[in-house]
Amino acid sequence: MGLVKLDELPELQIAEGIMGRAVTAGTITVLHVKLAAGAPLPEHAHHHEQVVNVIEGELELTVDGSTYSLIPGKVMVLAPNAVHSGRAVTDCRVVDVFHPVREDFKGSSFAGYTEKN
Repeated sequence: MGLVKLDELPELQIAEGIMGRAVTAGTITVLHVKLAAGAPLPEHAHHHEQVVNVIEGELELTVDGSTYSLIPGKVMVLAPNAVHSGRAVTDCRVVDVFHPVREDFKGSSFAGYTEKN
């Protein structure tokens, strides 16, 4: 562990119009995400807790059938296995924190959301 330079990490395509860089520590993953306006985040679920922090822009997030508008200052905490999807209303920058580590975000590629994982 130590200093991480985000611009030196591989950029992962999370979904169409959604790019991220993952910092992995001992028990957490912090994902720095850029979303293009209109980019959809496919419905999915995973066994990780997730904290969604919008840094810039507006993100529409649907969790277990309820839709929320996230802007800077509004943080969404997702329980493990919560079914969620989203859409970037504007260009966005988001910092997601996951526990435990997201093994699928390690390395230089991400297989995508082909199923609820």
